[in-house]
Amino acid sequence: MRVAMHQPHYLPWLGLIDKADRSDLFVVLDHVQYERRGWQNRNYVATKSGPVLLTVPVIQRNRDERILDKELDNSRTWREKHRRTLEEHCYRGAPFWAELRERFLGVYDRDWNSLADLALATMRDALDGFGVATPVVRASELGEFPGQKSELLAQLAAKVGATTMLSGEGARDYIDTEVFRRYGIAVEWQRFRHPRYPQHNRAEEDFLPRMAALDLLANVGPAAALRALRSTRARDSGG
Repeated sequence: MRVAMHQPHYLPWLGLIDKADRSDLFVVLDHVQYERRGWQNRNYVATKSGPVLLTVPVIQRNRDERILDKELDNSRTWREKHRRTLEEHCYRGAPFWAELRERFLGVYDRDWNSLADLALATMRDALDGFGVATPVVRASELGEFPGQKSELLAQLAAKVGATTMLSGEGARDYIDTEVFRRYGIAVEWQRFRHPRYPQHNRAEEDFLPRMAALDLLANVGPAAALRALRSTRARDSGG
């Protein structure tokens, strides 16, 4: 059984969707330390004038806060700003926005206090939009684990009965595969390749990669979006 793990990300990018689609189970690492200037509370979306970074404001208490303990700063009017940006500046006029807008804008009709809850909601919306049915669990619901770094991830993988962990390329510098081997778990590298696709508000030569996964969905539709992810994966693996 192949497991993938990732911190919860607000409006997740395509690499996270690809990782979930390639896995039998997806573990959301909500119990690890929140990263300032990381991606748990922000991501880019594509406008006609270029990428815009949407950031959810959070309350800063101390550097050791876990993601699941991180609270939003709702004294700032971030929900209306994000809704307006997506609707008016990004995807109005996109071929598939009409069928997606209720799903993706509905999140701004709800009150949120927890960053983890909000990020997980936007992740589930994206996975559902792509038709990815991989089960998702939160690490905080799996129990207490004493390990750190590779040991922690290996313990989580063992807890859910995994035989393989799928990891992003960026983790090569800190994943100790020998630790996983001791738990009887193999490590497989994702080797994600970003697809190119038409963006309704941009010329082909001005393509913006690494936008929120919503960008691909709004421009080509759910079925074609999933095919685009899987086609780049097949070319990369020689399939």
